[in-house]
Amino acid sequence: MRLLLGVLLVAQGLALPALAQERITITAPWGQVSAELADNAAARLLLQMLPFTIEMRDHLRQEKTGDLPSPLPAAPRQRDFSTGMLGLWGPDHFVIYYRDGRVPDPGIAILGRLTGDAAIFERPGPVSVRVERAP
Repeated sequence: MRLLLGVLLVAQGLALPALAQERITITAPWGQVSAELADNAAARLLLQMLPFTIEMRDHLRQEKTGDLPSPLPAAPRQRDFSTGMLGLWGPDHFVIYYRDGRVPDPGIAILGRLTGDAAIFERPGPVSVRVERAP
């Protein structure tokens, strides 16, 4: 009976389509990093905007922030963030966190997470970044 149950579970798992994780690249003068996007409407619309270049500024020595070409839909929000997180503060305010921390209410919508080293953004001053779909 256990063997039959195990075979059925494996067969069912093989029949389900694999979920593809959408990936982007973010290029700055200091290097390039990849990111995996979250599975939400805001991240899906961000993907449709690509490619774009965005002017970002340093904020509180914890994040780079910049205005997107157009607003994104609402998504669930949270107050805590971690290094490498991509977020949305307001409908069109894109954020790359290079340190851990916490934001005030209403919090940030999670757009994804860097798979590369967020330390490339840990530099004072503004930066122009290119965001595009990963090859």
